[in-house]
Amino acid sequence: MGKMVRCLSADGSVLCCAVDTTDIVSEIHRIHGTSATASAAAGRLATAASIMGGLMKSENDRLTLRINGGGSLGTLTCVADYMGNVKCCMDNPMADLPLNSQGKLDVAGIVGTDGYLAVIKDMGLKEPYIGQIPIVSGEIAMDITQYYAVSEQIPTVCALGVLVDKDLSIKKAGGYLIQLVPPVNESAIDYIEENIKDMQSVTAMLEAGLTPEEIAMKGLKGLDGAVLDEWETVYACDCSRERTEQVLIAIGEKELNKLASEKEITEVCCHFCDKKYSFTSAELIDLAKRAKK
Repeated sequence: MGKMVRCLSADGSVLCCAVDTTDIVSEIHRIHGTSATASAAAGRLATAASIMGGLMKSENDRLTLRINGGGSLGTLTCVADYMGNVKCCMDNPMADLPLNSQGKLDVAGIVGTDGYLAVIKDMGLKEPYIGQIPIVSGEIAMDITQYYAVSEQIPTVCALGVLVDKDLSIKKAGGYLIQLVPPVNESAIDYIEENIKDMQSVTAMLEAGLTPEEIAMKGLKGLDGAVLDEWETVYACDCSRERTEQVLIAIGEKELNKLASEKEITEVCCHFCDKKYSFTSAELIDLAKRAKK
């Protein structure tokens, strides 16, 4: 399980959220069979989604991050609930590239930079909130920072990291988000800038044994930070047979009857967790009748 921590400066002007998502990204690799670079890309976006989901207010709130920059990974989608539990899918989990010029996994290369990052917040209103910005780096953390600056006008620093071992297992993964809380306290900015300069990469801090709480406190050094709350986060898919039935009904009576005539058993696979649901021809015909109503 991962661990999420939210900390606040003494004057309430700066919020820092940090999370260890090593187990979550390990599950992404297990389910999707990701390459090293795809694990890094999916792990970074899933970590960002987990943190951002954890900032939502209500139990039924859902947040979706979707990015496609024209790279070989295709569309990468992560969905999180208000507790930061997250699920993930992508078009091509085996997408990979040689190391970049800095000798690091080429996340920007497989994500691409010719496209958009979309942030969708479903808060139970008539329509979900959708924010969309052009990709600025493809490395994901900078794109999340840019989203907050452009779409929500909240000064934000985002750092994300995934460390992949030689056997493709996930050694460490996590991230943090630092935000200035309106009204902005200008004097806090100097502290944050200095703190960021002194902080190692997320994976280096996790490898050194730092906890999410210790990472968050580093971000709030000099601001008398205190822990607001903390909880566990997991990779969690909420698919079910009932939901799958609703998806099938949505494709319509004609298509369902066609499927029923083609195969005795039709198998539907969840893109997020790889769980398979089987439907007989008789069951599809019954669903087609429901679709007709």
